[in-house]
Amino acid sequence: MAITIEQARAWYASADPVHDFDHVLRVYHLAEKIARAEGADLEIVRAAALLHDSVGSAPGGDGQERLGHHLTSARFAGEVLAAEGWQPERIAAVQHCIRAHRYRHQGERPQTLEAKCLYDADKLDVLGAIGAARTIAFAALAGQPSYYEPSERFLREGKKEADEPHSSYHEYLFKLRKVKDQLFTPTGKAIAEHRHAFLTAFYAELQAECRGER
Repeated sequence: MAITIEQARAWYASADPVHDFDHVLRVYHLAEKIARAEGADLEIVRAAALLHDSVGSAPGGDGQERLGHHLTSARFAGEVLAAEGWQPERIAAVQHCIRAHRYRHQGERPQTLEAKCLYDADKLDVLGAIGAARTIAFAALAGQPSYYEPSERFLREGKKEADEPHSSYHEYLFKLRKVKDQLFTPTGKAIAEHRHAFLTAFYAELQAECRGER
């Protein structure tokens, strides 16, 4: 039985503004678009998109829950799909998509076409206008500034000085500007080109304005 959008909405009732159900819906529709273009299994991709951030994705605490949210969400997906009567091999396919969707995770990487569709859709949501908005919102939730002049060490090594904040601009330098080159599907890469160009221009403007250059 297919997981529905209304069924999934309840799993995100207490989510933060960055990882809320609006994010899930954007990923769901992008993943569906990519899956259709690439010929992936739509039922697997849709279920994975609706479940990918279902447990522990919000920032805060000691950070460990968020670091492992791909694993806890995959376990939760297994419970949900088993209760819906899914076959074990299809549950495993959804769980792989979820476990492999993290950008910084060094373990399981997307191996199936369905996992690559979800990965690309989730990463596209940190690019473009929505990516800029989410990154600044995430910084605010973490008590960090939207812009802070990065240190020479950060620019050189990607490592902050002891008293250096991790602003949204730091996140752009550390992660966001590299995302488009980490995508898997031709469809995802094509969408990323425009979004990457917008995000690059946005952060160049943000830096110039914060420096008082214009």
